[in-house]
Amino acid sequence: MSIKKFQVTFDCAEPERVARFWCEVLGYVVPAPPEGFASWDAYHRSLPPERRGASFACGDPSGEGPRLYFQRVPEGKVVKNRVHLDVRVGTGLVGEERLATLEAECARLVALGAVQVRVLLADEENESCIVMQDVEGNEFCLD
Repeated sequence: MSIKKFQVTFDCAEPERVARFWCEVLGYVVPAPPEGFASWDAYHRSLPPERRGASFACGDPSGEGPRLYFQRVPEGKVVKNRVHLDVRVGTGLVGEERLATLEAECARLVALGAVQVRVLLADEENESCIVMQDVEGNEFCLD
């Protein structure tokens, strides 16, 4: 059995804004605009008004991580995500060193518009993590 490539899709109100936030979080990049267009703005201006800004994507520049796709939906977020991303910034670290690393990344992301929800301290089974929300309220964890 082979592992398949996959894409993670986010429903949101402002696809480009959310995509650019996640580029900053993960070190992802926005792909080049479609052939024949000098920029994404030029491409979006070529679309019918109802399709302008309806979607945006970004990807891992190494090609290893999944593509992230953001699509505009009319309804706002009203409940907790059923799936969320764990951003692995503390892998291999334990105790105070792990918590300090998580807190430093949390501060960087808050400056980008994220919200810290709560800190979950280590217990007998799990290391510490920080529950966050992105610029549109989608939950994710710094792990």
